[in-house]
Amino acid sequence: MKNCSLCVILDRDALKNRNILKIAHGVLRGGADIVQYRNKTSCDRDFVKEASTLRKITKKYGRIFIVNDRVDLAYVLDADGVHIGQKDMPIQYARMILKNKIIGVSAHSIKDALHAEKYGADYIGIGPVFKTANKKGVRPIGFAVIRKVAAKVGIPIFAIGGINIKNIPVAKMSGISKIAVISAAIKSRNICNAVARLKQELER
Repeated sequence: MKNCSLCVILDRDALKNRNILKIAHGVLRGGADIVQYRNKTSCDRDFVKEASTLRKITKKYGRIFIVNDRVDLAYVLDADGVHIGQKDMPIQYARMILKNKIIGVSAHSIKDALHAEKYGADYIGIGPVFKTANKKGVRPIGFAVIRKVAAKVGIPIFAIGGINIKNIPVAKMSGISKIAVISAAIKSRNICNAVARLKQELER
């Protein structure tokens, strides 16, 4: 995770009826280091069917595949890891199931971040950095919080929430070097190009 800078979240709700597999290829060709599969609406059968194909695609490209929320399905799918929120399975129990797999935790405060690191998280996703349609009604946490978290934890931090090609420079000025995006990648007309531009701007 230390060498990764860009995570693209394939959110089933945001994608609606678009071809997620075609989009995944574009994301990976563009250079995303991590693909995170988020699906909060499908039944387990449909979840596994779609995610198992994404697992094969990410292996083909040699990239990291993370399942959102579902520790059980991350295990079944032999994903590289899972990303859990504050209301999901506690990290210490997730670790019992996934052993040495990657476990990421969403954090919205310094307290969340310190707790995640204490109990063995491999990385933290912190945000939202900016206002985002994917988290309606949730206020941005602000750069001051992110800087404080970065100063107190030793594991990688991925900033998330409203980050796009235009505001990456502002984010970088606050010390952000790793990001997770949804709309900035998957809602673009040319997904491969959009992801490549994000990666280039982030690593400039």
